[in-house]
Amino acid sequence: MPPDSKIAIIGFGAFGQLVARHLRDHAPICVCDPVVRVNDLPQVTAEVAAQCEVVILAMPLSRMREVLLRIAGHLRPGTLVIDVCSVKLRPAQLMLELLPEHVELVSSHPLFGPQSAADGLSGHRIAWCPLRGRRHLMAVAMMRKLGLRVMITTPEQHDRDMAVVQGLTHLIARSLSKLGPMPSRLATASFQQLLLAAGMVQGDSPELLRTILNDNPYAKEIRDRFLTAASEAADVG
Repeated sequence: MPPDSKIAIIGFGAFGQLVARHLRDHAPICVCDPVVRVNDLPQVTAEVAAQCEVVILAMPLSRMREVLLRIAGHLRPGTLVIDVCSVKLRPAQLMLELLPEHVELVSSHPLFGPQSAADGLSGHRIAWCPLRGRRHLMAVAMMRKLGLRVMITTPEQHDRDMAVVQGLTHLIARSLSKLGPMPSRLATASFQQLLLAAGMVQGDSPELLRTILNDNPYAKEIRDRFLTAASEAADVG
């Protein structure tokens, strides 16, 4: 994106704040959130945010339709709209359905969070699903300058992969947490790595968990196959 492009972040939860922290030195940023107050960045309405050159949608999926309907009539021709939801088919469908054709669209999923990117973005990956237009190529160039690895994919392929990658990770993490305190004194290195992986997602919000487990159309099939495989693996007789 051009260096002076103004970026609006709609939704200023943990991930919206992470985006602002890493982009504020590269472009002017404003924030739109009905709950979170921001002290050091301009806070604007959704209608004002929609007039920026780049609009990043960082709200929960459950609020996306409402926000898209609110901003649709205020988006300028050529505006680049990017969502960062953890599933991709539904956000892509909503943006294509509700936003005007003069708007350029990308459905993205940063494959990291505030915890894993605490020391910076370099080396982390982002799933990138171009839906409309070519202006997103400038955003890709900027992300690569920040050290991100941009993985071009489609919403369908993303959700198929994430049904395994995220769906099973959260299923295993939730299962371990229900077993109660885990032994640590005699824990092997492999078990410690398992607990570390589970611990990285146990702090995720209930809203994110519902999105990953319920809003990915492929997640239930993968869960069922995994539980069947686990049951068969447990039968060692």
